Amino acid sequence: MARVLLILPTTSYRVGDFLDAAGALGVEVAVAAEEELPLTGLDRFVRVDLDKPQEAAAAVIALALTTPVDAVIPVDDRGVVVAALAAEQLGLPHNPPWAAAATRNKVMMRRALERAEVPQPTFRVLGPADDPVGLAEEIGFPLVVKPLSLSGSRGVIRVDSSSEIEAVAERVRQINAVACHDPSEPLLLEAFVPGPEVAVEGMLDGGRLEVLAIFDKPQPLDGPYFEETIYVTPSRLHPEIVEEVVRLAAAACAGLGLIEGPIHAELRITDGRPRLIEVAARSIGGICGRALKFGLLGTSLETMILRQALGRPAHHPDVDRGASGVMMLPIPSAGTLREVTGIDKALATPGIRSVEITSTPGTYLLPVPDSDRYLGFMFAGGSTPEEVTEALTEAHRHLRVEFDPEDPPIT
Repeated sequence: MARVLLILPTTSYRVGDFLDAAGALGVEVAVAAEEELPLTGLDRFVRVDLDKPQEAAAAVIALALTTPVDAVIPVDDRGVVVAALAAEQLGLPHNPPWAAAATRNKVMMRRALERAEVPQPTFRVLGPADDPVGLAEEIGFPLVVKPLSLSGSRGVIRVDSSSEIEAVAERVRQINAVACHDPSEPLLLEAFVPGPEVAVEGMLDGGRLEVLAIFDKPQPLDGPYFEETIYVTPSRLHPEIVEEVVRLAAAACAGLGLIEGPIHAELRITDGRPRLIEVAARSIGGICGRALKFGLLGTSLETMILRQALGRPAHHPDVDRGASGVMMLPIPSAGTLREVTGIDKALATPGIRSVEITSTPGTYLLPVPDSDRYLGFMFAGGSTPEEVTEALTEAHRHLRVEFDPEDPPIT
């Protein structure tokens, strides 16, 4: 029986989806994770620290030598370097470790894309001793300040004038410190790219990119913070722009040296031309992948990932007919979650398929940019992307977030 090893951060939402996919394929699962997981019957486990990739990879290799595996799969960003290092030593399909590392460091990514002449925002690197005003004025305003390796829009803030840049840079450093990153590490300054944003979901096989879906993000992402909400597919972009988006995503993967496994690329369309924002060496985050079903059997995204990693012929990746989408439910304000009400009314909205609240009552929540977490996820389907967007927007109006008495209620 085939066996895969999943690398899981503590905060991953996707354990159940990958285990379900493995069960459907008759595949055994081993796990490398930061905490032991209460998974019935799972006795193939090693604890790892994903912030120490070399040590974590060594632990994965040791487990694989006693419990052989056929693929090593990172579920989220923090596992991609560990997976590449371990798979390289085990002789399994993998991305080069340096390429995986470039997807985890925004400056390395920008420089690699610059060498590959991939259209992207103008950027500068702000070190602790550098003059933020001077560097910002070289780029021009508005611009965006980003930490090097945080994800999910955490620490990403727009700046509109030179009078703001020093305070914003200091805030981003504080967010880095809270995330247990070095607050003195460099920051990325990049030109703000106006226009609609899209996401490309794809699979690499020997360096060839096969696109599974292109998502529109219909709600504007103009800042000052960049909390993502609605993803809808298929894209409503003109076919010629879609073709250019796909070409640019493939060029970015090649420029970064990525050759195997899932990718999630984000691009902006300015004056009818795409610009590459980021590429991740993993699939879409959270449980957003549930918005995608492939082929007549409704194959899940996680099943597609496992099949490709095991070298099995994949089902034809045509997404189900019609439109589908997901809304990442934003955290409206800081507070200790008491409950979310209005779920029944949201579910009664035509087109809504499910509402999944993933934040646990009693948890202290922080919104973007101080956190990369979401309240939960809501899924919808319809005949057109417009129907799906309208359903998600209407259903969200019914939800109410209630905090404990010491926190002000947020509606």
